[in-house]
Amino acid sequence: MSEIDAAESADLVAAWRELLARHAATACALDRELGERFGLGMSEFEVLERLAESRDEWAGKLRVQELGEKVHLSQSALSRLIGRLEKDGLVERHMCTEDRRGVFVLLSEVGWQRYQEARPLHRAVLRRSLMGRQPSCG
Repeated sequence: MSEIDAAESADLVAAWRELLARHAATACALDRELGERFGLGMSEFEVLERLAESRDEWAGKLRVQELGEKVHLSQSALSRLIGRLEKDGLVERHMCTEDRRGVFVLLSEVGWQRYQEARPLHRAVLRRSLMGRQPSCG
């Protein structure tokens, strides 16, 4: 490997590690702060936000499979998360009338309210992280 290739490789690895560190610190800060104030983890908030974003076009509901593709969770992890949100009254599950195998997840009014309340804190954590001040996980 030439010196130029080695230097480029080292820069790539350093950039990758910085990305991983920033992601981990941001995820930890989101989990901690959203959890303390609103009883939500980062993934729970992301599900609520995806459903909130679908309110105009899809009446606040998405198929479980579509939701999984958007939030990057395994089917089993998403199913457990939806179960917790449903237990807390933040979402509802409904069978698809056209395809009985399909299940929709619907944002409840309580879920909409919790999302609206938590959104400013979520954005504040992202702002701190993405605008240069690394959040801590401590």
